[in-house]
Amino acid sequence: MESSSATPGVSTRREATRQKLYEAAVTLIAEQGFSATTVDEIAERAGVAKGTVYYNFASKSVLFEELLRHGVRLLTASLREAAERTALQGGSRVDALDAMIRAGLVFIQTYPSFTQLYVAELWRTNRAWQSTLMVVRQEAVAVVEGVLREGVENGEFSDEIDIQLTAAALVGMVLVAALDWQAFQPERSLDDVHSALSRLLQGRVSGRG
Repeated sequence: MESSSATPGVSTRREATRQKLYEAAVTLIAEQGFSATTVDEIAERAGVAKGTVYYNFASKSVLFEELLRHGVRLLTASLREAAERTALQGGSRVDALDAMIRAGLVFIQTYPSFTQLYVAELWRTNRAWQSTLMVVRQEAVAVVEGVLREGVENGEFSDEIDIQLTAAALVGMVLVAALDWQAFQPERSLDDVHSALSRLLQGRVSGRG
């Protein structure tokens, strides 16, 4: 057995390798599609031996599934942190949702290729990883659902809103608007896009002008 002192270093190195493989895979698959991307290309782009890919992931499909899982959980953590930070600062639930919109935009600006893949995969039902993607997608939406539920309970939001659909709609709004921003309106700043979505949030959820 490895000593406890050695384990953290080994774990850190392996995570760094996996991160390089994620970055290589997401870039290549965004450029040329999943089927056209080979393990050899992923290894070359990551600067590792082909065997390193298989040491970390059983197959290309497993690598891609783990990539999707990893990316969505980064997004979920970002949304949760934004909501928790707002609560600590004494903000309202609308403020929390607004902070989550900005966090989502920052995430998409940081990982545009991943976001493109994620949105594309949501529409493909014949993938081996579809059930896993649905699970991790729900983890992200659940963070928004939690804020909406709190807002309904404290009277900030109408009790007539459909929490599940509203949460999905808010997440979808950020994803689609951000992809449109990146692809067709790149001259806009993050602040500009956030301001537009913030006004939409204020009018559609809180009912304020």
